[in-house]
Amino acid sequence: MIYLNSFIFVGLVSMIGQIILDNTKFTPGHITSIFVVVGALLDTFSIYDKIIEFVGPGAYVPITSFGHSLVHAALAGAYEKGLIGVFGGMFDLTAAGITSVIFFTFIFSLLFSSKD
Repeated sequence: MIYLNSFIFVGLVSMIGQIILDNTKFTPGHITSIFVVVGALLDTFSIYDKIIEFVGPGAYVPITSFGHSLVHAALAGAYEKGLIGVFGGMFDLTAAGITSVIFFTFIFSLLFSSKD
């Protein structure tokens, strides 16, 4: 059942993004930013944790999980080290993901050329 819940959740997030893309003048960058902010807001009110419990690992797939990770780590850092921990904690948890994106983007930019 957890596979079905994950599939439905990721499908719904993707469907919402496609609907926004088709019916507004937002670019994919705008939509990505919106989803990160929505994930951050959901985690601020502990709603994203309940989604993870219900959906399982599928909740970590969409871009909303990046906002969740940022806020979750910032709150954990604030709990441990105060105000300075907000900034440090935020980048501790997401550093591996950001580093891998930069690395693979660089490698792919060397291997492939863009089409204009």
